[in-house]
Amino acid sequence: MKDLSKSEIWLVTGSQHLYGEEVLTSVASHSRELAAGLDKSEFVPVQVVFKSVVTTAGQITEVCQQANSAHSCIGVVVWMHTFSPAKMWIRGLQILNKPLAHLHTQYHTEIPWESIDMDFMNENQSAHGDREFGFITSRLRIPRKVVVGHWKQPSAQQQLGTWARVAAGWAALQNTRVARIGDNMRQVAVTEGDKVAAQARFGFEVNGYGLGDVVKHVKDINQSQVTQLVEEYHQRYHMPSDSRHQESVKEAARIELGLRSFLEAGEFQAFTDTFENLYGLKQLPGIAVQRLMADGFGFGAEGDWKTAALLRAIKVMDQGLPGGSSFMEDYTYDFNPQRPLVLGAHMLEICPSIARGKPSVEVHPLGIGGKEDPARLVFDSDAGPAINVSLIDLGHRFRLVANEVEVKQPSHELPRLPVARVLWAPQPGLEVAAHCWILAGGAHHTVFSKAITMEFLEDFAEIAGVELVIIDKDTRTRDLKQQLRWNEAYYQLAERG
Repeated sequence: MKDLSKSEIWLVTGSQHLYGEEVLTSVASHSRELAAGLDKSEFVPVQVVFKSVVTTAGQITEVCQQANSAHSCIGVVVWMHTFSPAKMWIRGLQILNKPLAHLHTQYHTEIPWESIDMDFMNENQSAHGDREFGFITSRLRIPRKVVVGHWKQPSAQQQLGTWARVAAGWAALQNTRVARIGDNMRQVAVTEGDKVAAQARFGFEVNGYGLGDVVKHVKDINQSQVTQLVEEYHQRYHMPSDSRHQESVKEAARIELGLRSFLEAGEFQAFTDTFENLYGLKQLPGIAVQRLMADGFGFGAEGDWKTAALLRAIKVMDQGLPGGSSFMEDYTYDFNPQRPLVLGAHMLEICPSIARGKPSVEVHPLGIGGKEDPARLVFDSDAGPAINVSLIDLGHRFRLVANEVEVKQPSHELPRLPVARVLWAPQPGLEVAAHCWILAGGAHHTVFSKAITMEFLEDFAEIAGVELVIIDKDTRTRDLKQQLRWNEAYYQLAERG
């Protein structure tokens, strides 16, 4: 997993020579203090580094070039302490390829009513200096996050911290390798897509591998390794006492060790598999996939490489946040008119990072795939807000479809459902949410997260330059239909422009 604390966002402060060296010295001092304050914030998980005060087009271009080539730099934060004529910024902004945040703040909190004079006014011009910068970024159509508020206030720090997490996820995607083990589930449309277009848009690469490549690693696992991992299962989970299931658990452990070895040897950060391609394995990977996701790997079932890559990015973003994120599928509905709900699950592969309490290791028949009964972790999830997001390929562009949901505790026991599951009420209600999801073409596979919010997805879509369709408490079907039509026209024009 990418360590967020080793990543940097650079603070670059805009000014000019009009006000003299004394003002520039003060601007630099204030900028260092601001960066240090943000760096210490509990809401900002990355390092905040004051880079420079820039006063010329050459300096701006140089710092943007440095940001582009610095591996540790995941994004640039700009702030206009004074007025900074925006034509100076054109070349730098045009070449910058790291995420950009515009911090609209000022050094002082309140106006010093008794002492304020024109020297103070000249030095502290963020109120209109940032508007000049806002114009040029709009004129150049530069994607960016705008954060408004005093830099010491938690609300501003939280917004900047969210953007920093998303920037870290985006940086991770640029170096993400997805192993598509086997192929797509036969005849399924939504999990297919243009891998070349995806790499050009998002940065991650997807390549196919035969199941035999994994089986080689599984066969190389020795019995002592299996015994050690099974002991770990005993310590971390409720284990079956039925001796008939012990061999299945041991085989699941062997598969986990082999799959992990394959992924680590190939330097993969995400992967897919499919129950239709299990030649050489005794069971479909269940607990193996669940535990790999818990360790930060992205995953998509049935060859779903888009969901695997998206989950990897979100796993990077949500480090240190409570709640967890997982591969998910909308499985079945409860159309009770008083409380319509969605039961989310999958055959086996739900990440235990979203578990309530201690998961149980269980062995049950799968019913499809024609293999031995696989071991899997079974659990429910805590109640609370969450999001469900799908990445789809529309042929000429990509779209994110996201729904805000509220996780509920089951009002009934589920003694015969041998999979991890989540029960939720989609916003604004099941009928409208499902209707709008289907209109938008959202997939049945999603990334489900109790750790991140819609703000993360808005920032991610802005950085990636892709459409985001939001379904929340304010969504109306008629309005969303019209939004989809407008979006179609907008993105066609944007591609040409």
